[in-house]
Amino acid sequence: PTQPLPPNPPKISTELFFEIPRLNNPDLRNALQEISQRSRIRAFVMDFFCNAAYDVTTSMGIPTYYYLSTGAFGLCLFLYFPTIDETIYPREIGDLNDFIQVPGCPPIYSLDFIKGLFFRKSNIYKHFLSTTRNMRKSAGIVTNGFDALEFRAKEALLNGSCVPGGPTPPVYLIGPLVGESNGVVEHECLKWLDSQPSKSVIFLCFGRRGLFSAEQLREMAVGLENSGHRFLWSLENDDPDLDALLPEGFLARTKERGFVIKSWAPQKEVLSHDSVAGFVTHCGRSSILEALSFGVPMIGWPLYAEQRMNRVFMVEEMKVALPLEEAADGFVTAAELEKRVRELMDSKNGRFVRNRVDEMNKAAKLAVQGNGSSLGALEKFIEFVTRD
Repeated sequence: PTQPLPPNPPKISTELFFEIPRLNNPDLRNALQEISQRSRIRAFVMDFFCNAAYDVTTSMGIPTYYYLSTGAFGLCLFLYFPTIDETIYPREIGDLNDFIQVPGCPPIYSLDFIKGLFFRKSNIYKHFLSTTRNMRKSAGIVTNGFDALEFRAKEALLNGSCVPGGPTPPVYLIGPLVGESNGVVEHECLKWLDSQPSKSVIFLCFGRRGLFSAEQLREMAVGLENSGHRFLWSLENDDPDLDALLPEGFLARTKERGFVIKSWAPQKEVLSHDSVAGFVTHCGRSSILEALSFGVPMIGWPLYAEQRMNRVFMVEEMKVALPLEEAADGFVTAAELEKRVRELMDSKNGRFVRNRVDEMNKAAKLAVQGNGSSLGALEKFIEFVTRD
């Protein structure tokens, strides 16, 4: 049945992710009770945002597992978060202006944390702390990652460093979970890519929430034009007049080496195309794994949520991306974008990142084949939850 929102629903969408599952708890309990009358429920696997269900399932004696899309690095942070909360009290993350040490992770600057975690009074902070405490007590955690990409993080999870003074629940790295390109998608940008040389195009795509100011869009256009490289730019914006958003004459001047689409782009199909040589991404976890699965090096431009932390992992630990340096307000100059595109495409450092991505691309494929680590972890999880 449909559950109505409370009279004064949260204004922040992230809070709704936690609130809606809580409203569904009565129906969840009824459903589980009905199922348990005719079947044995061996396990309940829920998304991180569905933490409200934890009390329901555990009160019914159902082994409860979390699914976390962030991979092993993110999981290290999540499991260690209650310790961070205790260690820095009464200070706030948003006031630290310092690096925070998390087992298995590179040092994370406090302002790179999710903004909702800056201050304890925020509902997101309270939800997050409750969730991470329950994760420590759960039957196990399944996450979208693979050993070769996050080896140090996995070691920290295995040796118990992330849960000081207590047991760490079993962890199963079963990634990369990436849908394959089916090769039959038709889009004008794919036809354009067909006409471009191999490994020559920089792809810019920031997801459906990746909206920029007119000033930032103009700066991006100048940076791309000055880089001298071919580009495919997925530009989603509410303004229907594309020409007015970009520098005068930009589209005409770059028509031989650039393609701008003011709409959604078929990201997997683009990343799997032979013409694509680099990916300017908002550092969402799915985008990272898609790029690695198709062997495309990245330039990290985080916009919201956990993406700033993801960039730290991508650049400092995984070494599969170059960072874009932004101002305090997040603004990126044309010169910075031009510099990073040239660095990825033309420099020794860019070749290092490209070679590293090639290594991870091969490792990702091996992880889900035959005796691969991720396939083995999935089999181990299934065997454990179905045992008598």
